Amino acid sequence: MRNIHQIISSALKLAIEQRLIARNPADGCALPKAERKEMQTLPVEQLTSFLREAKDSGVYELYYLDLATGLRRGELLGLKWTDVDLDRGVLKIQRAISRQNGKVVEAPLKTKNAYRTLPLSADAIDVLMQQRRKTGNSEWVFPSPTGGPMSPDSVLHMLHRVLKRAGLPKVRFHDLRHTFATLALQNGVDVKTVSGVLGHFSAGFTLDTYAHVTTSAKREAAKTMGNLLSRAV
Repeated sequence: MRNIHQIISSALKLAIEQRLIARNPADGCALPKAERKEMQTLPVEQLTSFLREAKDSGVYELYYLDLATGLRRGELLGLKWTDVDLDRGVLKIQRAISRQNGKVVEAPLKTKNAYRTLPLSADAIDVLMQQRRKTGNSEWVFPSPTGGPMSPDSVLHMLHRVLKRAGLPKVRFHDLRHTFATLALQNGVDVKTVSGVLGHFSAGFTLDTYAHVTTSAKREAAKTMGNLLSRAV
């Protein structure tokens, strides 16, 4: 409702600028309160247990790649082998998989920033090479048992099963993306780079989303500068 209101309000604002109407009737509307689900991440000390159990469950490649790239669930499931260049070590994000009217379908990405090309680490390339040998002739990087794209619901069920077997608390699939971003920022990757990798529409949105991480980093920067200057005096 808030998104629809924003679109309508923007259109009416343009109508005012073009002198088509005198006032914006969308102003002053009672809107539902914005609710943001609490972000959770897998701490570094839990990643080993999680990935070990994922390997034992036969889904290591899927979750490793998501933690290595921060892809949205639909983007991860939408990967085709034509999007992967193992020689150059890059991955193109071109589409998403979603469930619409009970069917698993291909869907375009929501914003132009979501269409992006990501570099792959050497370990991620090795993982994808392992996955290539497992998928046979399927065009999908992570195919379903029938050879088509996987259902978004099934990877969530698998995630919860892996977490339970590893003795870890339940998190949402999107929290794997938060884990990637949080670890990247905590380990010195700049916000603009993280924003580009995540496909956010602006670095400001990334800053707002991960303010708790960047605030901590600013404290460390202030502490570091204080130590440097105190030695110089």
